[in-house]
Amino acid sequence: MDHSPLSLAQSLLRCPSVTPEEGGALAFIEGVLKEAGFAVHRPVFSEPGTPDVENLYARYGSGDPYLLFAGHTDVVPPGDSSRWSHDPFSGEIQGGELYGRGAVDMKGGIACMMAAALDFIRNTPGFKGSIGFLITGDEEGPAINGTVKLLEWAKGRGERFDHCILGEPTNPNRLGDMIKIGRRGSLTGRVVVEGKQGHVAYPHLAENPIPGMLRLLSGLLSEPLDQGTEHFDASNLEVTTVDVGNPASNVIPAEARATFNIRFNDLWTPQSLEEEIDRRLREAAGNTVRYRLTMDPTNAVAFLTPPNAFVGFIADAIEAETGFQPKLSTTGGTSDARFIVKDCPVVEFGLVGQTMHQIDERVPVADLDRLTGIYRKVLDAYFAAAS
Repeated sequence: MDHSPLSLAQSLLRCPSVTPEEGGALAFIEGVLKEAGFAVHRPVFSEPGTPDVENLYARYGSGDPYLLFAGHTDVVPPGDSSRWSHDPFSGEIQGGELYGRGAVDMKGGIACMMAAALDFIRNTPGFKGSIGFLITGDEEGPAINGTVKLLEWAKGRGERFDHCILGEPTNPNRLGDMIKIGRRGSLTGRVVVEGKQGHVAYPHLAENPIPGMLRLLSGLLSEPLDQGTEHFDASNLEVTTVDVGNPASNVIPAEARATFNIRFNDLWTPQSLEEEIDRRLREAAGNTVRYRLTMDPTNAVAFLTPPNAFVGFIADAIEAETGFQPKLSTTGGTSDARFIVKDCPVVEFGLVGQTMHQIDERVPVADLDRLTGIYRKVLDAYFAAAS
């Protein structure tokens, strides 16, 4: 079997694994890894109200240290396939680029991980340590029956990881731009200001909630939450909806609703942030604005993998392969790294993310080769240090 990153990526792209469908992607990975000597497991997890999700866990070796590769084979829907240059599940190549849903996010990255690991195993017999794969089919979906449960399942079997590389597309412009050593947390809040519905011509008989909502939102936005930290930008609160549900121009509405989302750094926990939001709203409301605040549950907490030898292995491999010294970043949205970091240090590095989730998602074939080279150099350095 051809274990080049291109061949592996094409095989994965030809699997229509739109969340929550497995689509043959995990079965393909299972076959390749088993042939190479990995012990492979395919647990399926369930939760009422959510679809069952297939996952994959594989390990080669039994000793320490244990380096884990993590990722997901599920992809977002392709949209209108007729607008693609090629069928989104055909894995076609044009102009030196590989087209297909998941080429960047993140079947291409998984193919590079596999190619690097298989090459390392072939050429480094008897190396000290273990290499693993933790692959979910539920990253683009609810993220309930995927990585969280897969980690719990692995720990229940006695598995312990030393470090993890998550292959999300981290580079904004070119391969080698950026390593993610952490992520901001995410917290959503909802405010309802209570009023009294009435006729606009008789305002004394009604109570308009909109001025009260304006006061509350001004209170939330009046001061920055913080100034940022060494590795994180300042926390940011964005109001995402304001609505009164009122189609009539001659009616004072009964209530006003607003939703906001905060992307927060490591100065905050969800609890301390909720306390600060509550303080700001109470101060803005005074004794005149009647409101209710609810905060959505969150599993997205800010985390950081401090720059250390492991981060150095990855940065050095990137520079050796591309000539670029990568930026260490904590920007962007959430990822499954927020779950993995509870068990071991995790660093994210993958392909360039410019076309992810778009029509004609694609990756340069040369980038697949370079990313494989980076992962291969990381494996060399990581296990050489252990010896």
